[in-house]
Amino acid sequence: QLVESGGRLVQPGDSLTLSCEASGRTFTMYLMSWFRQVPGKEREFVGSVSWSGGRRSYADSVKGRFAISRDNAKNTVTLQMNNLKPEDTAVYYCGASSRMGFPAVTLELYDYWGQGTQVTVTP
Repeated sequence: QLVESGGRLVQPGDSLTLSCEASGRTFTMYLMSWFRQVPGKEREFVGSVSWSGGRRSYADSVKGRFAISRDNAKNTVTLQMNNLKPEDTAVYYCGASSRMGFPAVTLELYDYWGQGTQVTVTP
């Protein structure tokens, strides 16, 4: 089970940290990612972090502004979002993939999803 938290209303230029807590004892077997979705559009890849946390990959739209990390001792994955823009407004989802290969940018590769947390960026 994945549970996201941290989403809220912010202004352009603000920073925000999202967290995802995973239950179970096999957290390190999963590549962890963040995706986001706006109404009427497909869920899109934001970033992935590898099983050990040593590798990260980002969508071009967030590269240089967002940072993904994981703490395997706490079963958590974090998305640090800086310099937020109105176009970052979306529901953000945490996903866990047991497939080999990095990163995992397509939805079909994921075994588990959280319920999502809303991020709204507005003046």
